[in-house]
Amino acid sequence: MQFTTINQQVLHFQDEGSATGPPLVFVNSLGTDLRIWDALIPHFAASYRIIRHDKRGHGLSACPPPPYTIRQHAEDLVGLLDRLQVGKAILIGISVGGMIALDFAAQHPQRLAKLVLCDTAPKIGTPAMWDERIAALRAHGMAHLGEAILARWFAPEFAAARPDAYRGYGNMLTRTPVDGYTGTCEAIRDADLWPQVGRIQAPTLVLCGAEDLATPPAQAQQLAAALPNASCTIIDGAAHLPCIEQPHVMAAIIANFLK
Repeated sequence: MQFTTINQQVLHFQDEGSATGPPLVFVNSLGTDLRIWDALIPHFAASYRIIRHDKRGHGLSACPPPPYTIRQHAEDLVGLLDRLQVGKAILIGISVGGMIALDFAAQHPQRLAKLVLCDTAPKIGTPAMWDERIAALRAHGMAHLGEAILARWFAPEFAAARPDAYRGYGNMLTRTPVDGYTGTCEAIRDADLWPQVGRIQAPTLVLCGAEDLATPPAQAQQLAAALPNASCTIIDGAAHLPCIEQPHVMAAIIANFLK
């Protein structure tokens, strides 16, 4: 395990793969940690330097008191890449990780080679929806909404075919600190990145699970249409986390894009 302190917060990260390859940086979703990318790593490790981290409030990273902002998460990532002496990188972000990657791309365009945005949008949900979730979790704990959140992560077929994995990812979700989860909910609630989208010039691939209810395919297509240099691909047999549900398909699509 690797740790460093960025912006006064201890961050857990992993730096692996080819030491001389282009840096490929993965940014996680809400309520998860860097392990959600495990099945994709073997597809890229021989050719790319792979960097993952647990954002503040998640995994083994520090959990400061909320609220957080998308900009804080993005600047944590900038600081980590500075520490690892990474000048320019390919960013792959999913859900709130996609929002973090979008903000990074808009604020630091010179540091972005290519961008992959998965199951995300410049604005996700409504303030009322996030306030309701935050209040429920702070009153009752993560397990209170665990089943409802998990059901939106995965297509129904995943739970039926892989019940052990489904329960395991439920453990990952419900063991996320309430402060870390709700602090990032506040970051999502308060963010509207649409004004930044038009100035992102990097080649961009937008991906979305065909059964994603949280950030549905229509939103992915809207995002791709608004980006100056983007295409969109929908992944069948997946909901909000195709990196877990269809990792080989997702890896092949990304690999083709990176060529």
